[in-house]
Amino acid sequence: MSAVANGSAGTAPAPRKGVTGTKVWVAVLFLLPALVLLGALVVYPIGYSVWRSLYNAGGDGFVGLDNYIDVFTDDATLTAVRNTAIWMAVAPAVVTVLGLIFAVLTERVRWGTAFKLIIFMPMAISMLAAGIIFRLVYQADPDQGVANAIVTSVHDTFADSSVYPKARPNAQVSDLKPSGGGAFTTTGTVRAGTPALLPLVGIAPNKVPGSPEDARAATGAGVTGTVWLDFKLGGGGEKGQVDAGEKALEGVKVEAVKDGEVVASATSGADGTFTLPDSADGAQLRLPGSNFAAPYNGVDWLGPTLVTPAIIGAYVWMWAGFAMVLIAAGLAGVDRNLLEAARVDGANEWQVFRRITVPMLAPVLVVVLITLMINVMKIFDLVYIIAPQPTQDEANVLALQLFLSSFGGGGNYGMGSAIGIILLLLVIPVMIVNIRRLRKERER
Repeated sequence: MSAVANGSAGTAPAPRKGVTGTKVWVAVLFLLPALVLLGALVVYPIGYSVWRSLYNAGGDGFVGLDNYIDVFTDDATLTAVRNTAIWMAVAPAVVTVLGLIFAVLTERVRWGTAFKLIIFMPMAISMLAAGIIFRLVYQADPDQGVANAIVTSVHDTFADSSVYPKARPNAQVSDLKPSGGGAFTTTGTVRAGTPALLPLVGIAPNKVPGSPEDARAATGAGVTGTVWLDFKLGGGGEKGQVDAGEKALEGVKVEAVKDGEVVASATSGADGTFTLPDSADGAQLRLPGSNFAAPYNGVDWLGPTLVTPAIIGAYVWMWAGFAMVLIAAGLAGVDRNLLEAARVDGANEWQVFRRITVPMLAPVLVVVLITLMINVMKIFDLVYIIAPQPTQDEANVLALQLFLSSFGGGGNYGMGSAIGIILLLLVIPVMIVNIRRLRKERER
């Protein structure tokens, strides 16, 4: 008994093993490279940023929480905070909704695979390339920017464009004078049998739209007149008179005005002449401003008002395919028997979508939404590239402000570190929600 006891007492304890049966020191050895990388690339930068955010721009003076206070009192950083909140509220929701719609529709169209490919293709483009593309898309000139080319085409389809935007009366020989709103009105009155002469200049003869005819002096006993370009290449002729070779201005609207009221109107013909009814006798003639209004050139997409929505549009274009693919994968796992049972019970497609499809896709939708929320918090490339310098302040976001404060000429690493820590604090709640959701999924 004593020998056995003595023998048991002298036996060395068994090496410690982990849950999987692996020796602890072996597990630590294999985890060490990952732990070193984690500490070097995550823990150390976070710790250093926290420490650096408590110092001034040069790093030689302790300022405490002053940098954090400045973030919420400086106009530039306040704009960045506001725009980041807009991005978080709008962009993930829009992308998720569009992804859901595309995922459902692609199951019902014949060319669903090709459609998915087209929608997902922007994901293969870098943020830099997408920013350059949309900087061109949002160009103000309709001849260069696709967005304004479409807008102006639609506008001109439903609204009349001005005929001669650069034309103006020849002040030396014409009694047409500015009368407000871009219009010109004669100082004298028109009489039947005495043709009115309305000479215009400001357009090169070879720049008159269409194929203009030579102007012709109006004739007849009624209230008539001529609207023409009182200039021809090579010069010559008498100012204020219709000369041979001078071009007619077709389509100019002429109004007869008495006591401020329009009593009649007409439009000049191909030869520049027009005829008004007898009620225009004794009236002044007015050329409305619509004849000379500048052409509609579209929307100022990158102006102070629309620059943030325009950039969000570019982001949606890029990431809608990502949301669609994830949601389509979740949709493939939905039990079709439930959908068919609902249809048999009399539910229409909208009810099936709202009461069955969406609730069953809720876990996938949450994943997509949370992923996009984390992504938009660090949005930088699109804003920096698309927003022009004059409106970059209005489009500013926290990630861009971090760059500008630290590396974009500001040189204030204390402020930049404080913004970085704020971004980290904003991400943490979203990550906690995501981790809790994953744990609940595992418990199921």
